[in-house]
Amino acid sequence: MEVFRICGGPPLKGTVNISGSKNAALPEFAATLLSPETSTLKNVPDLSDVQFMAEILSELGAQVERIDRTTWKINPRNIAHRAPYELVRKMRASICLLGPLVGRLRMAEIPMPGGCVIGQRPIDLHIKALECLGATIELEKGIVKVDGQNLKGSKIFLGGRHGSTVTGTTNAIMAAVLAPGITKIESSACEPEIIDLCKMLIKMGAKINGTGSHILEIEGVSKLNGCTHEVMPDRIEAATYAIAAAITEGEIILNNARAEHLGSFINVMQESGVMIEALSSNQMRVGLNESELNSLEIITLPYPGFPTDLQAQSCALACKAKGISILTERVYPSRFMHVPELMRMGADIAMEGSSSVVKGKSKLTGAPVMASDLRASAALILAGLAAEGETWVQRIYHLDRGYDAFEKKLQALGGIVERIPESKLPKSFSTF
Repeated sequence: MEVFRICGGPPLKGTVNISGSKNAALPEFAATLLSPETSTLKNVPDLSDVQFMAEILSELGAQVERIDRTTWKINPRNIAHRAPYELVRKMRASICLLGPLVGRLRMAEIPMPGGCVIGQRPIDLHIKALECLGATIELEKGIVKVDGQNLKGSKIFLGGRHGSTVTGTTNAIMAAVLAPGITKIESSACEPEIIDLCKMLIKMGAKINGTGSHILEIEGVSKLNGCTHEVMPDRIEAATYAIAAAITEGEIILNNARAEHLGSFINVMQESGVMIEALSSNQMRVGLNESELNSLEIITLPYPGFPTDLQAQSCALACKAKGISILTERVYPSRFMHVPELMRMGADIAMEGSSSVVKGKSKLTGAPVMASDLRASAALILAGLAAEGETWVQRIYHLDRGYDAFEKKLQALGGIVERIPESKLPKSFSTF
Protein backbone atom coordinates (compact mmCIF):
# COMPACT_ATOMS: atom_id res chain seq x y z
CA MET A 1 0.00 0.00 0.00
CA GLU A 2 1.09 3.55 -0.74
CA VAL A 3 0.32 6.99 0.66
CA PHE A 4 0.66 10.57 -0.50
CA ARG A 5 2.85 12.98 1.44
CA ILE A 6 1.93 16.60 0.67
CA CYS A 7 3.64 19.77 1.83
CA GLY A 8 1.29 22.70 1.38
CA GLY A 9 2.01 26.28 0.43
CA PRO A 10 3.38 26.77 -3.10
CA PRO A 11 0.91 28.15 -5.66
CA LEU A 12 0.52 25.83 -8.64
CA LYS A 13 1.75 27.32 -11.90
CA GLY A 14 2.32 25.99 -15.39
CA THR A 15 0.58 23.80 -17.94
CA VAL A 16 -1.06 20.40 -17.40
CA ASN A 17 -2.28 17.94 -20.03
CA ILE A 18 -5.69 16.50 -19.25
CA SER A 19 -6.02 12.75 -19.86
CA GLY A 20 -8.84 10.89 -21.56
CA SER A 21 -12.09 10.45 -19.68
CA LYS A 22 -12.44 7.45 -17.38
CA ASN A 23 -16.24 7.66 -17.54
CA ALA A 24 -16.13 7.56 -21.34
CA ALA A 25 -13.37 4.97 -21.73
CA LEU A 26 -14.95 2.24 -19.60
CA PRO A 27 -18.28 1.94 -21.50
CA GLU A 28 -16.35 2.33 -24.77
CA PHE A 29 -14.20 -0.67 -23.85
CA ALA A 30 -17.47 -2.53 -23.27
CA ALA A 31 -18.85 -1.28 -26.61
CA THR A 32 -16.07 -3.00 -28.53
CA LEU A 33 -17.80 -6.30 -27.67
CA LEU A 34 -20.74 -5.37 -29.92
CA SER A 35 -18.77 -6.28 -33.05
CA PRO A 36 -16.66 -9.35 -33.83
CA GLU A 37 -14.22 -7.00 -35.59
CA THR A 38 -11.20 -5.32 -34.01
CA SER A 39 -11.52 -1.83 -32.53
CA THR A 40 -8.82 0.60 -31.42
CA LEU A 41 -9.28 3.12 -28.60
CA LYS A 42 -6.95 6.12 -28.34
CA ASN A 43 -6.39 8.71 -25.60
CA VAL A 44 -7.23 6.11 -22.96
CA PRO A 45 -6.23 7.18 -19.42
CA ASP A 46 -3.73 5.05 -17.51
CA LEU A 47 -5.93 3.97 -14.59
CA SER A 48 -6.48 0.88 -12.48
CA ASP A 49 -10.17 0.81 -13.53
CA VAL A 50 -9.13 0.69 -17.20
CA GLN A 51 -6.76 -2.18 -16.41
CA PHE A 52 -9.57 -4.02 -14.60
CA MET A 53 -11.87 -3.57 -17.61
CA ALA A 54 -9.15 -4.84 -19.97
CA GLU A 55 -8.71 -7.90 -17.75
CA ILE A 56 -12.46 -8.56 -17.75
CA LEU A 57 -12.59 -8.40 -21.56
CA SER A 58 -9.65 -10.81 -21.71
CA GLU A 59 -11.42 -13.21 -19.36
CA LEU A 60 -14.48 -13.05 -21.62
CA GLY A 61 -12.28 -14.24 -24.49
CA ALA A 62 -11.36 -10.98 -26.25
CA GLN A 63 -7.81 -10.43 -27.43
CA VAL A 64 -6.75 -7.24 -25.67
CA GLU A 65 -3.47 -5.55 -26.60
CA ARG A 66 -2.01 -2.37 -25.16
CA ILE A 67 -0.21 -0.68 -28.06
CA ASP A 68 1.23 2.19 -26.00
CA ARG A 69 0.41 4.11 -22.82
CA THR A 70 -2.85 5.55 -24.22
CA THR A 71 -3.81 3.16 -27.04
CA TRP A 72 -5.57 -0.21 -26.79
CA LYS A 73 -6.58 -2.68 -29.49
CA ILE A 74 -9.43 -5.13 -28.78
CA ASN A 75 -10.40 -8.13 -30.90
CA PRO A 76 -13.61 -9.63 -29.45
CA ARG A 77 -14.27 -12.21 -32.19
CA ASN A 78 -14.84 -15.06 -29.72
CA ILE A 79 -16.34 -14.04 -26.39
CA ALA A 80 -18.30 -15.69 -23.60
CA HIS A 81 -21.36 -14.27 -21.84
CA ARG A 82 -20.22 -14.85 -18.24
CA ALA A 83 -18.11 -12.17 -16.55
CA PRO A 84 -15.72 -13.23 -13.74
CA TYR A 85 -16.75 -12.32 -10.19
CA GLU A 86 -13.20 -11.67 -8.93
CA LEU A 87 -12.74 -8.81 -11.40
CA VAL A 88 -16.29 -7.44 -11.58
CA ARG A 89 -16.48 -7.02 -7.80
CA LYS A 90 -13.62 -4.49 -7.96
CA MET A 91 -15.34 -2.03 -10.26
CA ARG A 92 -18.91 -0.81 -10.44
CA ALA A 93 -18.58 0.32 -14.05
CA SER A 94 -18.38 -3.34 -15.10
CA ILE A 95 -22.19 -3.36 -15.06
CA CYS A 96 -21.98 -1.61 -18.45
CA LEU A 97 -21.03 -5.00 -19.93
CA LEU A 98 -24.67 -6.09 -19.67
CA GLY A 99 -25.87 -4.11 -22.69
CA PRO A 100 -23.22 -5.19 -25.23
CA LEU A 101 -23.29 -8.85 -24.15
CA VAL A 102 -27.07 -9.02 -24.42
CA GLY A 103 -27.01 -7.06 -27.67
CA ARG A 104 -24.50 -9.29 -29.42
CA LEU A 105 -24.87 -12.68 -27.71
CA ARG A 106 -28.49 -12.34 -26.56
CA MET A 107 -27.45 -13.45 -23.09
CA ALA A 108 -25.32 -12.27 -20.17
CA GLU A 109 -24.37 -13.28 -16.64
CA ILE A 110 -22.73 -10.58 -14.56
CA PRO A 111 -22.15 -10.60 -10.79
CA MET A 112 -23.41 -7.55 -8.93
CA PRO A 113 -20.54 -5.07 -9.24
CA GLY A 114 -18.39 -3.43 -6.58
CA GLY A 115 -16.28 -0.24 -6.61
CA CYS A 116 -16.43 2.94 -4.55
CA VAL A 117 -18.89 3.07 -1.70
CA ILE A 118 -20.59 6.47 -1.92
CA GLY A 119 -24.11 5.42 -1.11
CA GLN A 120 -26.64 3.16 -2.75
CA ARG A 121 -26.41 2.95 -6.52
CA PRO A 122 -28.99 0.32 -7.51
CA ILE A 123 -29.22 -1.25 -10.97
CA ASP A 124 -33.02 -1.35 -11.13
CA LEU A 125 -33.13 1.05 -14.10
CA HIS A 126 -30.60 -1.10 -15.99
CA ILE A 127 -32.85 -4.10 -15.51
CA LYS A 128 -35.94 -2.09 -16.43
CA ALA A 129 -34.34 -0.97 -19.70
CA LEU A 130 -33.42 -4.51 -20.76
CA GLU A 131 -36.86 -5.83 -19.79
CA CYS A 132 -38.47 -3.12 -21.94
CA LEU A 133 -36.40 -4.47 -24.85
CA GLY A 134 -37.86 -7.95 -24.32
CA ALA A 135 -35.17 -9.52 -22.14
CA THR A 136 -36.02 -11.71 -19.15
CA ILE A 137 -33.87 -11.23 -16.07
CA GLU A 138 -33.22 -13.34 -13.03
CA LEU A 139 -31.20 -12.43 -9.95
CA GLU A 140 -29.63 -15.55 -8.50
CA LYS A 141 -27.03 -15.62 -5.73
CA GLY A 142 -25.80 -12.13 -6.55
CA ILE A 143 -25.60 -12.77 -10.30
CA VAL A 144 -27.66 -10.89 -12.89
CA LYS A 145 -28.73 -13.44 -15.52
CA VAL A 146 -30.21 -12.04 -18.72
CA ASP A 147 -31.95 -13.95 -21.53
CA GLY A 148 -32.22 -11.66 -24.54
CA GLN A 149 -33.40 -14.11 -27.20
CA ASN A 150 -36.55 -12.02 -27.79
CA LEU A 151 -34.75 -8.67 -27.90
CA LYS A 152 -36.56 -6.03 -29.95
CA GLY A 153 -36.95 -2.28 -30.15
CA SER A 154 -39.29 -0.63 -27.70
CA LYS A 155 -39.98 2.52 -25.69
CA ILE A 156 -37.89 2.96 -22.53
CA PHE A 157 -38.31 5.59 -19.81
CA LEU A 158 -35.17 5.99 -17.69
CA GLY A 159 -36.16 8.70 -15.23
CA GLY A 160 -35.24 7.84 -11.65
CA ARG A 161 -35.50 9.28 -8.17
CA HIS A 162 -32.28 11.24 -8.55
CA GLY A 163 -32.50 11.87 -12.30
CA SER A 164 -31.33 9.88 -15.28
CA THR A 165 -28.92 6.99 -14.92
CA VAL A 166 -25.71 7.33 -16.91
CA THR A 167 -24.61 3.67 -16.92
CA GLY A 168 -28.24 2.60 -17.29
CA THR A 169 -28.46 4.77 -20.40
CA THR A 170 -25.26 3.25 -21.81
CA ASN A 171 -26.62 -0.26 -21.26
CA ALA A 172 -29.93 0.62 -22.92
CA ILE A 173 -28.16 2.17 -25.93
CA MET A 174 -25.74 -0.72 -26.39
CA ALA A 175 -28.46 -3.35 -26.19
CA ALA A 176 -30.76 -1.38 -28.51
CA VAL A 177 -28.29 -0.81 -31.38
CA LEU A 178 -28.51 -4.52 -32.28
CA ALA A 179 -32.19 -5.03 -31.39
CA PRO A 180 -34.50 -5.21 -34.44
CA GLY A 181 -36.95 -2.33 -34.74
CA ILE A 182 -37.03 1.18 -33.27
CA THR A 183 -36.08 1.97 -29.68
CA LYS A 184 -37.01 5.29 -28.13
CA ILE A 185 -35.22 6.14 -24.87
CA GLU A 186 -36.90 8.93 -22.88
CA SER A 187 -35.24 10.71 -19.96
CA SER A 188 -31.91 9.54 -21.30
CA ALA A 189 -28.79 10.81 -19.56
CA CYS A 190 -27.15 13.42 -21.80
CA GLU A 191 -23.67 13.67 -20.28
CA PRO A 192 -20.80 14.37 -22.71
CA GLU A 193 -19.60 10.81 -22.06
CA ILE A 194 -22.91 9.49 -23.44
CA ILE A 195 -22.46 11.63 -26.54
CA ASP A 196 -18.91 10.30 -26.96
CA LEU A 197 -20.16 6.71 -26.72
CA CYS A 198 -22.83 7.41 -29.34
CA LYS A 199 -20.20 8.90 -31.66
CA MET A 200 -18.19 5.69 -31.35
CA LEU A 201 -21.24 3.48 -31.98
CA ILE A 202 -22.19 5.51 -35.05
CA LYS A 203 -18.65 4.94 -36.38
CA MET A 204 -19.34 1.22 -35.88
CA GLY A 205 -22.51 1.44 -37.97
CA ALA A 206 -25.20 2.13 -35.35
CA LYS A 207 -28.17 4.35 -36.23
CA ILE A 208 -28.75 6.80 -33.36
CA ASN A 209 -30.63 10.09 -33.47
CA GLY A 210 -30.99 12.72 -30.74
CA THR A 211 -27.51 12.52 -29.23
CA GLY A 212 -27.01 15.16 -26.57
CA SER A 213 -30.72 15.30 -25.74
CA HIS A 214 -32.95 13.51 -23.24
CA ILE A 215 -34.67 11.58 -26.03
CA LEU A 216 -32.74 9.08 -28.14
CA GLU A 217 -34.12 7.16 -31.10
CA ILE A 218 -32.24 4.07 -32.19
CA GLU A 219 -32.89 1.94 -35.25
CA GLY A 220 -31.49 -1.52 -34.66
CA VAL A 221 -29.03 -2.96 -37.19
CA SER A 222 -28.08 -6.58 -37.82
CA LYS A 223 -24.35 -6.12 -37.21
CA LEU A 224 -21.70 -3.57 -36.30
CA ASN A 225 -18.15 -3.02 -37.50
CA GLY A 226 -14.97 -2.34 -35.59
CA CYS A 227 -13.67 1.24 -35.45
CA THR A 228 -10.92 3.54 -34.26
CA HIS A 229 -12.07 6.06 -31.67
CA GLU A 230 -10.36 8.73 -29.57
CA VAL A 231 -11.70 9.01 -26.02
CA MET A 232 -12.88 12.51 -25.04
CA PRO A 233 -10.94 14.53 -22.41
CA ASP A 234 -11.82 14.00 -18.76
CA ARG A 235 -13.94 16.97 -17.68
CA ILE A 236 -13.77 15.96 -14.00
CA GLU A 237 -9.97 15.82 -14.08
CA ALA A 238 -9.88 19.23 -15.80
CA ALA A 239 -12.14 20.77 -13.15
CA THR A 240 -10.09 19.19 -10.35
CA TYR A 241 -6.96 20.94 -11.62
CA ALA A 242 -8.94 24.17 -11.97
CA ILE A 243 -9.82 23.89 -8.27
CA ALA A 244 -6.16 23.10 -7.50
CA ALA A 245 -5.16 26.40 -9.14
CA ALA A 246 -7.77 28.33 -7.15
CA ILE A 247 -7.12 26.73 -3.76
CA THR A 248 -3.36 27.38 -4.00
CA GLU A 249 -3.85 30.89 -5.48
CA GLY A 250 -1.94 29.86 -8.57
CA GLU A 251 -2.52 29.94 -12.31
CA ILE A 252 -2.71 26.91 -14.59
CA ILE A 253 -3.25 26.34 -18.29
CA LEU A 254 -5.28 23.19 -19.01
CA ASN A 255 -4.49 21.49 -22.30
CA ASN A 256 -7.00 19.09 -23.83
CA ALA A 257 -9.81 20.56 -21.71
CA ARG A 258 -13.16 21.57 -23.17
CA ALA A 259 -15.01 24.45 -21.52
CA GLU A 260 -18.21 23.37 -23.31
CA HIS A 261 -18.35 20.32 -21.01
CA LEU A 262 -18.06 22.36 -17.81
CA GLY A 263 -20.71 25.07 -18.09
CA SER A 264 -22.29 24.79 -14.62
CA PHE A 265 -18.92 24.30 -12.91
CA ILE A 266 -17.40 27.32 -14.67
CA ASN A 267 -20.40 29.45 -13.72
CA VAL A 268 -20.10 28.57 -10.01
CA MET A 269 -16.34 29.13 -10.02
CA GLN A 270 -16.59 32.50 -11.76
CA GLU A 271 -19.22 33.67 -9.28
CA SER A 272 -16.83 32.83 -6.45
CA GLY A 273 -13.99 34.86 -7.99
CA VAL A 274 -12.13 32.19 -9.94
CA MET A 275 -10.89 33.28 -13.36
CA ILE A 276 -11.61 30.66 -16.02
CA GLU A 277 -10.88 31.62 -19.61
CA ALA A 278 -11.31 29.45 -22.71
CA LEU A 279 -8.17 30.04 -24.82
CA SER A 280 -9.40 27.71 -27.55
CA SER A 281 -11.82 24.81 -27.96
CA ASN A 282 -9.29 22.56 -26.19
CA GLN A 283 -7.49 24.87 -23.81
CA MET A 284 -8.41 26.84 -20.66
CA ARG A 285 -6.60 29.16 -18.27
CA VAL A 286 -7.51 29.19 -14.56
CA GLY A 287 -6.49 31.56 -11.76
CA LEU A 288 -8.01 34.08 -9.35
CA ASN A 289 -9.73 37.29 -10.34
CA GLU A 290 -9.63 38.66 -6.82
CA SER A 291 -7.38 38.49 -3.79
CA GLU A 292 -9.78 36.17 -2.00
CA LEU A 293 -12.51 33.71 -2.90
CA ASN A 294 -16.19 34.34 -2.35
CA SER A 295 -18.46 31.70 -0.83
CA LEU A 296 -19.83 28.87 -2.95
CA GLU A 297 -23.45 27.84 -3.38
CA ILE A 298 -23.68 24.44 -5.05
CA ILE A 299 -26.47 21.97 -5.76
CA THR A 300 -25.35 18.82 -7.54
CA LEU A 301 -27.60 17.62 -10.35
CA PRO A 302 -27.37 15.39 -13.42
CA TYR A 303 -25.75 17.00 -16.45
CA PRO A 304 -25.87 19.86 -17.38
CA GLY A 305 -26.13 20.60 -13.64
CA PHE A 306 -23.17 20.80 -11.27
CA PRO A 307 -21.43 17.38 -11.25
CA THR A 308 -21.63 15.27 -8.12
CA ASP A 309 -18.07 14.16 -8.95
CA LEU A 310 -16.86 17.71 -8.13
CA GLN A 311 -18.71 18.20 -4.88
CA ALA A 312 -15.92 16.92 -2.59
CA GLN A 313 -13.19 18.97 -4.31
CA SER A 314 -15.43 22.07 -4.15
CA CYS A 315 -15.92 21.47 -0.43
CA ALA A 316 -12.15 21.68 0.03
CA LEU A 317 -12.12 24.96 -1.92
CA ALA A 318 -14.98 26.35 0.20
CA CYS A 319 -12.75 26.00 3.26
CA LYS A 320 -10.56 28.79 1.84
CA ALA A 321 -13.42 31.08 0.69
CA LYS A 322 -14.79 33.95 2.76
CA GLY A 323 -18.27 33.63 4.24
CA ILE A 324 -20.56 30.61 4.47
CA SER A 325 -20.70 28.10 1.62
CA ILE A 326 -23.52 25.59 1.20
CA LEU A 327 -23.05 22.44 -0.87
CA THR A 328 -26.16 20.32 -1.40
CA GLU A 329 -25.93 16.80 -2.80
CA ARG A 330 -28.96 15.79 -4.88
CA VAL A 331 -27.43 12.86 -6.78
CA TYR A 332 -25.88 10.78 -3.96
CA PRO A 333 -27.20 12.40 -0.75
CA SER A 334 -24.78 10.52 1.52
CA ARG A 335 -21.65 11.48 -0.44
CA PHE A 336 -19.91 13.37 2.36
CA MET A 337 -17.33 10.96 3.71
CA HIS A 338 -14.61 13.52 2.99
CA VAL A 339 -16.10 15.94 5.54
CA PRO A 340 -14.75 14.34 8.77
CA GLU A 341 -11.30 14.13 7.18
CA LEU A 342 -11.32 17.80 6.16
CA MET A 343 -12.36 18.63 9.72
CA ARG A 344 -9.26 16.79 10.95
CA MET A 345 -7.32 19.40 8.98
CA GLY A 346 -9.12 22.30 10.66
CA ALA A 347 -12.10 22.80 8.37
CA ASP A 348 -15.24 24.25 9.97
CA ILE A 349 -18.06 22.18 8.45
CA ALA A 350 -21.52 21.29 9.72
CA MET A 351 -23.83 18.74 8.11
CA GLU A 352 -27.50 19.52 7.64
CA GLY A 353 -29.22 16.59 5.93
CA SER A 354 -27.80 16.29 2.43
CA SER A 355 -25.98 19.63 2.67
CA SER A 356 -22.60 20.60 4.05
CA VAL A 357 -22.35 24.09 5.51
CA VAL A 358 -18.77 25.36 5.33
CA LYS A 359 -17.52 28.35 7.31
CA GLY A 360 -14.74 29.70 5.16
CA LYS A 361 -11.29 31.15 5.76
CA SER A 362 -10.38 28.10 7.79
CA LYS A 363 -6.74 27.68 8.70
CA LEU A 364 -6.06 24.25 7.25
CA THR A 365 -3.28 22.33 8.94
CA GLY A 366 -1.60 19.20 7.63
CA ALA A 367 -2.75 15.96 9.22
CA PRO A 368 -3.01 12.22 8.55
CA VAL A 369 -6.27 11.62 6.66
CA MET A 370 -7.99 8.63 5.10
CA ALA A 371 -9.47 8.58 1.60
CA SER A 372 -12.85 6.86 1.37
CA ASP A 373 -13.49 7.06 -2.37
CA LEU A 374 -12.10 8.44 -5.63
CA ARG A 375 -13.25 12.08 -5.43
CA ALA A 376 -12.71 12.29 -1.66
CA SER A 377 -9.08 11.35 -2.35
CA ALA A 378 -8.72 14.31 -4.69
CA ALA A 379 -10.42 16.66 -2.19
CA LEU A 380 -7.99 15.72 0.59
CA ILE A 381 -4.98 16.17 -1.68
CA LEU A 382 -6.24 19.62 -2.76
CA ALA A 383 -6.74 20.57 0.89
CA GLY A 384 -3.20 19.35 1.62
CA LEU A 385 -1.81 21.61 -1.10
CA ALA A 386 -3.40 24.61 0.65
CA ALA A 387 -2.63 23.55 4.23
CA GLU A 388 0.24 24.47 6.53
CA GLY A 389 2.65 21.64 7.13
CA GLU A 390 2.50 18.03 5.98
CA THR A 391 -0.61 16.09 5.01
CA TRP A 392 -0.53 12.32 4.66
CA VAL A 393 -3.33 10.83 2.56
CA GLN A 394 -3.88 7.11 3.06
CA ARG A 395 -5.77 4.61 0.86
CA ILE A 396 -4.79 6.38 -2.35
CA TYR A 397 -5.64 3.27 -4.36
CA HIS A 398 -9.02 4.98 -4.70
CA LEU A 399 -7.25 7.86 -6.46
CA ASP A 400 -5.57 5.55 -8.97
CA ARG A 401 -8.98 4.47 -10.20
CA GLY A 402 -9.70 7.86 -11.76
CA TYR A 403 -6.67 10.20 -11.94
CA ASP A 404 -3.87 9.48 -14.38
CA ALA A 405 -0.40 10.28 -12.92
CA PHE A 406 -1.90 12.74 -10.42
CA GLU A 407 1.20 13.29 -8.30
CA LYS A 408 3.47 13.66 -11.36
CA LYS A 409 1.20 16.30 -12.89
CA LEU A 410 1.03 18.18 -9.57
CA GLN A 411 4.82 18.00 -9.22
CA ALA A 412 5.22 19.50 -12.71
CA LEU A 413 3.02 22.42 -11.56
CA GLY A 414 5.21 23.03 -8.49
CA GLY A 415 3.23 21.02 -5.95
CA ILE A 416 5.23 19.26 -3.23
CA VAL A 417 3.65 15.82 -3.48
CA GLU A 418 5.22 12.41 -3.32
CA ARG A 419 3.98 8.83 -3.38
CA ILE A 420 5.67 6.72 -0.75
CA PRO A 421 5.23 3.28 0.85
CA GLU A 422 2.80 3.22 3.76
CA SER A 423 5.61 1.77 5.88
CA LYS A 424 7.24 5.23 5.87
CA LEU A 425 4.33 6.82 7.68
CA PRO A 426 5.51 8.54 10.89
CA LYS A 427 5.15 6.25 13.89
CA SER A 428 2.81 8.75 15.50
CA PHE A 429 0.28 7.89 12.75
CA SER A 430 0.45 4.15 13.35
CA THR A 431 -2.71 4.09 15.45
CA PHE A 432 -4.70 6.30 13.10
